[in-house]
Amino acid sequence: VQLVESGGGLVQAGDSLTLACTASAPTLSGYSLGWLRQPSGKDREIVAAINWSSGNTLYTQSVKGRFTISRDSAKNTVVLQMNNLKPEDTAVYYCAAEAGGSVAGLGPGTQVTVSS
Repeated sequence: VQLVESGGGLVQAGDSLTLACTASAPTLSGYSLGWLRQPSGKDREIVAAINWSSGNTLYTQSVKGRFTISRDSAKNTVVLQMNNLKPEDTAVYYCAAEAGGSVAGLGPGTQVTVSS
């Protein structure tokens, strides 16, 4: 699965930002798509994910209530709406696809920087 991210940038604490990821695949049935992030010098972590077929979502605890992941099946796009951003949200954000417990695709990443 090929993934292309858009969005990202520099914002101030409390601002909102939207990330989008378009997937190129014959079908996304059976996949979960989501976002990972990697702060400088730290490990990559899962931020949010959505099962393409069921729409079930999951979030890491630190973003619950602030971030929302959604999908547009017609456009093969997954969107991460990030509200009330905090400096600790600063990271490179990667779009990822998973199927059968394995990573099926990973985008090049987009930088999100939140200033205090």
